[in-house]
Amino acid sequence: MSTILVFAEHGAGTVRRASLECIAAAKATGSDVVAIVTGQGATDAAESLGNHGASRVVCLTGADQYSPDATGVDIAAVACDLGVRGFLAAATSTGKDLAPRVAMHLDSVLFSDCTGLEAAGDSFKISRPWLAGKAIANCTSTGPVFCATTRLNSFATNEVGGTAEVSERPASTDGKVIVTGITAKEGGKLDVAEAPIVVSGGRGLKEPEGFKIIEDLAEALGNTAVGASRAVVDAGWRPHSEQVGQTGKVVSPGLYIAVGISGAIQHIAGMKTSGVIVAINKDPDAPIFKLADYGIVGDAFEVVPALTAAVKELMATA
Repeated sequence: MSTILVFAEHGAGTVRRASLECIAAAKATGSDVVAIVTGQGATDAAESLGNHGASRVVCLTGADQYSPDATGVDIAAVACDLGVRGFLAAATSTGKDLAPRVAMHLDSVLFSDCTGLEAAGDSFKISRPWLAGKAIANCTSTGPVFCATTRLNSFATNEVGGTAEVSERPASTDGKVIVTGITAKEGGKLDVAEAPIVVSGGRGLKEPEGFKIIEDLAEALGNTAVGASRAVVDAGWRPHSEQVGQTGKVVSPGLYIAVGISGAIQHIAGMKTSGVIVAINKDPDAPIFKLADYGIVGDAFEVVPALTAAVKELMATA
């Protein structure tokens, strides 16, 4: 049986959903899954990983501050010591920073933003959007360790009710790059890349204040993030952290609602793998309708408030 090493991110001991998805993706290949955690709270995080499919957990201990280059060295060393056939990390900002460093130390190619993973003989095969989402590429590697990052919301988490063997290993403390602090997003807003539902607005909202109808709908739906097109971010209407698209964040929520967004190719590339896509636009020829599962042709300032009211009514009777 092959073994896959998964880097598990956590916050204060709570493992991020993106990493649990990553573990589920690895487990689905029939492989033995070893998780690796680091930082304060790593021991607490390790306790829950067995329940999600990890048979073993390696805790990197002793480093007061996170260093991506030092952690990359440590993970590569663990991968070599265990003789793993694969290494995975979620395609979060941390994962995108760390995974290439690990792949470099393992002399392997890194496949990024993968939406599918399966066993392929002694190695693995991934599928990922290619050419701005116009095609799906199926790739494998002859490298010693198969390295990849998984797109958020592309794999379902899985609770198996197991326990994991936990071991500790001293972390390197000589990293050149040190993370000295993390500034939390204002008001603890849900990250658009991790949200199960995203409601995005574009230039069709006419002005920054137009996003009030988007925020109201997101609040009514619950557990929903507000997104934005590049045009409105460039105009300063919304922060870059909300930008969905090839030059922003790639999202794959179960439900994506695009309001007043025409459907530029760079935006489409960032959300086309969403489960269900709903487009609201007054232009019946807007390119977004070609991709949408459901389309509403109409004025956003009439349609969205009516939709919000209907959602509230439905939630009240649920």
